[in-house]
Amino acid sequence: MSNNHGYDEKQHDDWLKNESDVAALVMRQRLVPVEGPDAVIFPPTYPIEQNKAGYNIDRFDDGSNVCQIDSVGSQANRMEPIFKRDKYKHLVPQVVIKADDREIHILDAGHRAADAIVRFSELGPELHRAFQIYRDIGNAKELAKIAPTSIVFGAWDSRATQAKLPRIVRSVIRAYNVKELHRSAQYSTISGEILAEGNAEVTTTGPKAELGLAHVPAVHTHGGVQIQGEIRRDAILNLSALRALADPAGDDETLRLRRYILGLALVSFTAPMEPCLREGCELVCDPNHTSQWMSVKHNGTREELALTHDQAFAFATAAAESFGVGESRTVHFNHRLASQVLELNEKDRKKLLKQGPVTTEAIEKLSKGSKAQAKGKKRAMEKTEE
Repeated sequence: MSNNHGYDEKQHDDWLKNESDVAALVMRQRLVPVEGPDAVIFPPTYPIEQNKAGYNIDRFDDGSNVCQIDSVGSQANRMEPIFKRDKYKHLVPQVVIKADDREIHILDAGHRAADAIVRFSELGPELHRAFQIYRDIGNAKELAKIAPTSIVFGAWDSRATQAKLPRIVRSVIRAYNVKELHRSAQYSTISGEILAEGNAEVTTTGPKAELGLAHVPAVHTHGGVQIQGEIRRDAILNLSALRALADPAGDDETLRLRRYILGLALVSFTAPMEPCLREGCELVCDPNHTSQWMSVKHNGTREELALTHDQAFAFATAAAESFGVGESRTVHFNHRLASQVLELNEKDRKKLLKQGPVTTEAIEKLSKGSKAQAKGKKRAMEKTEE
């Protein structure tokens, strides 16, 4: 059935039905630095050795190595906010949590729908129920009405219901066979020279270094990598995980839900990548290598996939209209509620988070129960002593 977007919302139903033999869609894309193939780029740094920053490079016995350029989590955090843009915002609910003079969009929350900023907001009870019914009966509709990108990019409500949604879209960027470089620099202080009457101290520690009143050398620190092999982005759209989504209302409703989530996944999967990953690491598609898009069946056979971003957008728009996008709203973060939970002991905190939505009433009920239990133990001990 075609719609006014010129796209058949049933186009991809063969991927969505339970009997489908297609396991996933995969994408492989070669990238190059904007400065050119032989340029030096800067991967993310981690506290590799004794809290000293370094790159995540795996080295192998044959002399080859692989360097992580952008992790799965980082890629998801770059892809998800596309749905805040004017072109795409009609596809998902625009949910904002207001905390004093700050506004945090749910698409920017570190743990998505499972983030503390959401749990301790007015939306907390609704999301607790949405996670709970997904965990108990596999019903993903309520979560899709509030935070559908938490389904697309995965979420784990580890502090409460323990509901775990696997990533439907996963992407990672790695560089193969890199040469690691180093750099040195020197911070020179004018104010330090003035205070020391022309003889400023040279040091990397202490209050003078902290305040910029000393000459601070940075010697032989990480200086980027030069690529000898290739930079590659590998992405997957997990259709098996998508087909696990259900709506107990029936097969037709389940299909509408799956189409909606597939549409969001295809939009993020096909959207052009933002080139600037971080300072010193801007990557673009390699014009000498065509990006590969494939559908992969359960038996391992692969077929080329012809799907443009414009087609994905048209499908997503049609699927969203059919499913019915959830309500956009602004809710408030509850400072008092978060503080009350912090005041509980560890045992009561864990019990509270797992037994139901976090509310003031739930905290008061738990506190009364704990006090009554404590009194009962005290009486029992007194009787034993008698």
